[in-house]
Amino acid sequence: MSLAAIQSRIDAACAAADRSPAEVTLIAVSKVQPADRVEAVLAAGHRIFGENRVQEAQGKWPAWQEAFSGVELHLLGPLQSNKVRPAVELFHAIHSVDRPKLARRIADIGQEVGRVPDLFLQVNTGEEPQKAGVPPSEIDGFVRDVRAMDLPVAGLMCIPPADEDPAPHFDLLAELAARNGLPGLSMGMSADFETAIARGATHIRVGSAIFGPRDTDH
Repeated sequence: MSLAAIQSRIDAACAAADRSPAEVTLIAVSKVQPADRVEAVLAAGHRIFGENRVQEAQGKWPAWQEAFSGVELHLLGPLQSNKVRPAVELFHAIHSVDRPKLARRIADIGQEVGRVPDLFLQVNTGEEPQKAGVPPSEIDGFVRDVRAMDLPVAGLMCIPPADEDPAPHFDLLAELAARNGLPGLSMGMSADFETAIARGATHIRVGSAIFGPRDTDH
């Protein structure tokens, strides 16, 4: 486990960017990680975690939330309409809102259960056909539509193309967020979070650099 090493790198990246480390939320991506690794990070005091699948999170987090107070869960992966209810009940934030129908479903379920997580709208900055997210040219309208549903839009999220320099994608996301008056920028992962911090990231998603390689046999 290298939580302390990652925190040191975050502190250094913030210092280089003349930012306070308090402005950057570290989401420890615990998807398909063995329980002992997750528990070690919990025992070290970290409380903000990210999962990609609702079902996996449902199976393991309620017990940890009882054992460790103050745990905050963020959904990072794609959300299907039929999983919205458990997602709204379990997660503190959803980073993958990418279509009006999904936003409408979140609004409806939120009315029923009396709470709505913070929402990040996913932007497909590379306009990759295989990747989820709203094209940059459509994000202004999407932000307007989601706000009209009285939903809490916290910010924007992106996953840059794997084979490209992430910096221009982070710059684009920051520009789109600023244009829409959105403070949250969910961007940056294990390989590029320092670049993301330099460009204004408020939420970085780090998994393997904290926990070690993922358990792909899970």
